[in-house]
Amino acid sequence: MELRTSIHRKFALVTLLTAAIALAITGTAMLFYDLRSFRSAWITDLDAQAGIVGFAAAPAIEFQDPQTAAAYLASLRGKPTIMAAAIYSASGSRFASYVAEGAPAVEFPALPGTDGHRLGGSEVELFRRIVSGPEILGTVYIRARYDVAARLWRYVGICGAAMAFSLLAAFLVSQRVQRIVTAPILEIARVARDVMDRRDFSARAKQASDDEIGVLAQAFNGMLTEIERVMGERERAEAALVDSEERLLALNAELEQRVALRTAELEAANKDLEGFSYSVSHDLRAPIRAVGGFAALLGEDHGAELGEEAKRKLGIIRSEAARMGHLIDDLLAFSRLGRRAIEPVDIDMEAMARMVYERVGGENRARTVEFRLGSLPTVRGDRALFEQVWVNLLSNALKFSAKREKALIEVDSITTGNELVYFVRDNGAGFDPRYQSKLFGVFQRLHRDEEFTGTGVGLALVHRIVTRHGGRVWAEGKPDHGATFYFSLPRETGDGGV
Repeated sequence: MELRTSIHRKFALVTLLTAAIALAITGTAMLFYDLRSFRSAWITDLDAQAGIVGFAAAPAIEFQDPQTAAAYLASLRGKPTIMAAAIYSASGSRFASYVAEGAPAVEFPALPGTDGHRLGGSEVELFRRIVSGPEILGTVYIRARYDVAARLWRYVGICGAAMAFSLLAAFLVSQRVQRIVTAPILEIARVARDVMDRRDFSARAKQASDDEIGVLAQAFNGMLTEIERVMGERERAEAALVDSEERLLALNAELEQRVALRTAELEAANKDLEGFSYSVSHDLRAPIRAVGGFAALLGEDHGAELGEEAKRKLGIIRSEAARMGHLIDDLLAFSRLGRRAIEPVDIDMEAMARMVYERVGGENRARTVEFRLGSLPTVRGDRALFEQVWVNLLSNALKFSAKREKALIEVDSITTGNELVYFVRDNGAGFDPRYQSKLFGVFQRLHRDEEFTGTGVGLALVHRIVTRHGGRVWAEGKPDHGATFYFSLPRETGDGGV
């Protein structure tokens, strides 16, 4: 990169400009001082000339001898700047006069002025009284050229020549001095250009002194060292990143192969599951129905011939056949749930819970059950699936509180920061909290069939439905102190949200 103006030239320019300004200020001050001194000395000289003429012409005025007075005035011709002079009598009349040769026409004042002088353009007029003792004999008048312009131009010429020689001397001295000052800076600039052009951060600038420029060179070298270290780490990191990207691409390719393989296996498993569901639905259901049907016919046709023990065993066969049928129905519902697409609609959970309780509670009219329904927020979800959730939870609450003289079932909700929480609480048999993790597994039951019937699939259905809607399920309980089953849904699905 080529610099437009080097620091070498800038240093010389600053030196010359500083010297020129200093000389100009000094010359101007001296010029004003000289002009003022010149004017003061010149006026003093004119006043002295007037005093000499007045002193010499005093006797001529007293004896009324204008020729002698004129002769004294003529002695002023030795002063070429004096253009005219006159002597006025005490009465104010012009007594004698003098006009220099070649001078323009001069108009003398009609009356003399007081002692002093007056500058007017390039001329000066001076009056000085002629005094003899206490008596004023007259006044001397002198008119002269005040040729300050010529003196000014001469002074300017002298100052210009002095300034030129001074600037030349300053330039020569600055050339010598600036090499000492700017050489280290130019060396740093050269190294900086090399680093930028060749991207070689191993270059270093020479430290030629211990002053501020030396500190600058040392700091610059330290910066290059740090940049070299950072660039080395960056190159190593980029190499590691390239290697990681290559390995990541290889892993992605392997993962895609595995995903494709697992997808194929999953599709095959789904087909097997569909075949199993079909088999359960048709091949297993038919024998179970046959067992139940023939057991019923056996009781109807040969009930009189059977003893009490035989009838009891026949009843067990029929109830187990019915239980097996329910179990098959629950299994089919559980397997279909994973493949069923969710159809979200706005659901009034309060109305749905009331409707489901009236349906499942209608089978227990003979019991005393207190049902408390709180305010339940609306959600957006699959209506049929959430209806199954309420059916399973309320059926469980009715079933496990069946042995209470006065059953209490409470349905309500809790609104938290990010979730809507619904719960069903009963005062029934409860459960041991140590086995809480088994509640929502398939075929996991915490009570014997002799205590409470069931297939162990209902809560597993609740868990799957809620988790498919982005929520979670949990429970709290103690043996013989009732249980509370909770399920939560994301808040964005509440109040009619999607």
